Amino acid sequence: MGDRPAELRALLDSVAAQEGEPVEVVVVGNGAELPPLPEGARGVELPENLGIPGGRNVGIESFGPAGSDVDVLLFLDDDGLLPDKETVRLVREAFAADPGLGIISFRIADPDTGVTQRRHVPRLRASDPMRSSRVTTFLGGANAVRTAVFRDVGGLPENFFYAHEETDLAWRALDAGWAIDYRADLLLHHPATAPSRHAMYHRMVARNRVWLARRNLPIPLVPLYLGVWLSLTLVRRPSWPALRAWFGGFAEGWRTPCGQRRAMRWRTVWRLTRLGRPPVI
Repeated sequence: MGDRPAELRALLDSVAAQEGEPVEVVVVGNGAELPPLPEGARGVELPENLGIPGGRNVGIESFGPAGSDVDVLLFLDDDGLLPDKETVRLVREAFAADPGLGIISFRIADPDTGVTQRRHVPRLRASDPMRSSRVTTFLGGANAVRTAVFRDVGGLPENFFYAHEETDLAWRALDAGWAIDYRADLLLHHPATAPSRHAMYHRMVARNRVWLARRNLPIPLVPLYLGVWLSLTLVRRPSWPALRAWFGGFAEGWRTPCGQRRAMRWRTVWRLTRLGRPPVI
């Protein structure tokens, strides 16, 4: 977003320090002017903020249609940092060893405390962030995706703008037969933050939750999935302004177009269930 030039430079330096073949770098200025970039890094400045999925899709296309000029793309938040020099090598080895692996989700930890927030472990049993596992979604700001996934199922849903775009792509990838791994040994340092710091958080989370269900779930699961999340939201007892924004987004999700519907197969529902996260929660 153009407001963290020092953090961005530190991230790019950590990418340049990775072992093995150099990593090609594209920095997308999402409605923002980019600071000077190191030699070899390409910059793309967008005239307006397209949102997280829109900006990342521009980055994908910067490597050819659906990223086809390369085999794997890394997505890293501009205020993150790769503290270990072997991270990219381990990513390359993981994809080479498993042709069915489509997405790798990194572990995110605060650089000062070493703590991984529970929301950054992409599974229900999140108490042990040091345990790697197969998962059903991934972290948007710290991941690697085989570009064949984009050719199979398309890019991120741009109309989401913010929230749940990763799960939308993950469900489509799983339905196409790809696997997703959470790797605790692949670390991105990132300051611990609360997602609710964004003014649009509660509305976007609720609206996109409805869109996610409408786009991807078999019809019988749509009310079940959304009913569970409605109940969870009420149990968490958010403030009245937050709850009002949430219900506004929930209603918006029903009355506005959600994009192309491609309901997952029932065998994918069973696969998600066996992985520990049935698509009702």
